[in-house]
This record gives sequence, structure tokens and C-alpha cells, in this order.
Amino acid sequence: MIGVSETTVPEEDEVAAVLTTPDGWRVFLERYGELYVKVRADGDELVDLLDDDQLEALDRGERVESWLGEAPAREEALVASEERLGVRFPPSLRGFFLASDGWRLLDAWVDGIHPCGRVVWMRDSEAGMRVTATYDSIPGNEDNVQLFRRSVEIAQGEDFWLLDPTDVGPDGEWAAYEFAPKYGDTTKYSSFSALIHSGYESMEEDEDEEDVD
Repeated sequence: MIGVSETTVPEEDEVAAVLTTPDGWRVFLERYGELYVKVRADGDELVDLLDDDQLEALDRGERVESWLGEAPAREEALVASEERLGVRFPPSLRGFFLASDGWRLLDAWVDGIHPCGRVVWMRDSEAGMRVTATYDSIPGNEDNVQLFRRSVEIAQGEDFWLLDPTDVGPDGEWAAYEFAPKYGDTTKYSSFSALIHSGYESMEEDEDEEDVD
């Protein structure tokens, strides 16, 4: 239901260290893909993601590595995207793109993270313009509408992942938001790194429950 909403902040937003280097991101994303395959992927996804040997290993309860990302972005492509938008991406997002230029499957209601060449101002994306216009027509949503108009959209599906270049921390990280238009819920994170870690931590919790069962 669309309506006036409040922004919430996860209690454990600061638990994970901010990832900024391509090597650090690569290690984290490999584990993220492994967890996604084990905890979130359904039968059809598994067939698409894994070969026969990997599927058999998964059935035996063995660890299966699956890279759900893309090839690293070239520095030239990253700079071109920044110049197109008129900003320099925060350290964690730059490090992510230099490890993987986009990401296919996430523990979130978004259709993967955009490659750097498709990162766009929310106000300029088709879905973003539609959501902004809808919320702008409802009194009481002024804060969200202003957020939409100033934020960069890095992922979009049923929900949006946004980064606010006007809210910069001492480490150079931009505030990150997960926005669910269906419910009007906005969750704020200290950085892009913290935002993607939230899904990782959720999968870890479910993995622990599966191991106990």
C-alpha cells in the first residue's frame, strides 16, 4: 500500500567492515554466491547456475562455488559512468565494480545490481520517474520524493537500491537506501557495502537455522 512512510535504520548496520578494494569484494562476493546457491536458489535457478558435478556435490552437502557476478569493470568504463552522472562513486561502490560489473542474483527484491554503464539517476529511469510521480501526488511524502530526485539508482526490481551523494560520511561513503514502493518502506544504511551485507547476514542466519535442523 502506497502512503506516507518513515525511514528505518538496521540495528547492526555497522557490524561488517566497509569493503573498498576489488580483492576484498571478490572474496566476499564468492561467499555471497555460495550462500545464495545453498540458501536461496530454487530448483530451476540451480539448474541454470550449476553444472551436473556441482549439483551432485550440492546434494551431498558439499560446498559449491558459484560466481553470480560479471567480469570486472575497466577503470575507463567506471570513469565514463562517473563523468556521465557528474559524480565520483563512493569507495565501496567503486571497489565493487572493479571486482564485478554488476550482479545477477541478490537476497533482495531487486533484479540484480546494474553494471556501471547502466547506473542512472532515479529521476531519469522509467521506473524511477513513475514511482516519483506517484509519491509526489500523495501529501506527506515530500522527504521520499526529494530523496528520489537526488539519488543514484544502482538496482531496481520490485524494490529500489539508491545511493544519496548529498549524504557523505567521513569515510567518503554515501548513505544507501532500500526502498519498497509497495509498502512505502525506506531503510537507510551507512554505505553500499552495508546495504549488500544486510542480505548476506540474512542468508547466514538462515544457513545457521538449516544446519541446526
